[in-house]
Amino acid sequence: MSVKKEDLKLYQSKSLEEKIEMSKERIRIWYEYWDGNVFVSFSGGKDSTVLLDLVRSIYPEVKGMFLDTGLEWPEIRQFVKQFDNIDWVRPKMPFHKVIDKYGYPIISKDVAQKLYEIRTTKSDKLLNKRLYGDVNKNGKIPEKWKFLIDAPFKISHNCCNILKKNPSKKYERESRSYPYIGTMTVDSSTRISSYLRIGCNGFDLTRPRSTPLAFWYEKDIWDYIKKFNLPYSPIYNTGLERTGCMYCLFGMHMERGKNKRFDIMKQLHPKHYNFCMNKLGISDILKYINKEKSNGNI
Repeated sequence: MSVKKEDLKLYQSKSLEEKIEMSKERIRIWYEYWDGNVFVSFSGGKDSTVLLDLVRSIYPEVKGMFLDTGLEWPEIRQFVKQFDNIDWVRPKMPFHKVIDKYGYPIISKDVAQKLYEIRTTKSDKLLNKRLYGDVNKNGKIPEKWKFLIDAPFKISHNCCNILKKNPSKKYERESRSYPYIGTMTVDSSTRISSYLRIGCNGFDLTRPRSTPLAFWYEKDIWDYIKKFNLPYSPIYNTGLERTGCMYCLFGMHMERGKNKRFDIMKQLHPKHYNFCMNKLGISDILKYINKEKSNGNI
């Protein structure tokens, strides 16, 4: 069911207690619609930790599903192991083979996809759209990232598909169950537009999903954790804001200050740091991008 912008703002303005009850209502509706054939997509991050707690406060038997891509922070993996009734799901292809075959996840999914298509498409129409845009100048790669077209390494958006989306689809299909996902509209403009189009419970989507926390803020997540004394992964105590894949380069160009993911990795997990920098070749990629920064091209 679609939601108006003013309604989203209203929901976001409500108290934590009101948001909890609203989320529980959506959790119940999803559970009953699918006759209990549901699960929580559990990453071990703070958002999905709150979501798992909310769901199990009503339905203690609901499973969690953890995607074990091999790229999770050790603190996340250890934290997930503390929970019962969690299915660990692994992708068919490891990260190093993904980047060998397709390329590195760089800048953002959108930019990486455009770069990948520019380099690989056999369609002149798509190539022109990615380089110059359509009649409305839409669909083209931003000018500041065009230098990456000639980068001496592969670039691709396929990593998330292979390591996360594909095994998730397989799990949903084989378990015949439907996920609760802990995403929020404040995460991106894409999630805002998705929420306005379908609301929290997307029953009629190609891949049905429920996002009961869609109208929460990050502050609500931390307030819930404090209110209910909920355990969370200690990786957040390092100042790390995102606990996704350790070696992912999406958003690296936006990081500032001392809480950059690779700086934290170097300090906490030097073996992982050396592996990704030297074995996976990420050091060369960062040098290439930083050179463009120093030349004022970014």
